[in-house]
Amino acid sequence: LLTSMDRDGTKIGYDIELIKTISENVSGPVIASGGAGKVEDFSEVFREGKADAALAASLFHFGELKIKEVKSYLKKSDIPVSI
Repeated sequence: LLTSMDRDGTKIGYDIELIKTISENVSGPVIASGGAGKVEDFSEVFREGKADAALAASLFHFGELKIKEVKSYLKKSDIPVSI
């Protein structure tokens, strides 16, 4: 679980460079955390950041996004997701 403390709670997007660097240099799966603010941030973290999973909390807790909405967006973006 990789959390960018500089991005956590900011809703300005994941730290793609940090996540990509770690993803390319570890053998295990990387779960990205910290910074999600819109549905596009999720596809970016998978495509560009090469994350295996992504975490978000406040967006869902406060109803700014629905999990189903994010999963639907990812599926439409050809990113594998279980619905």
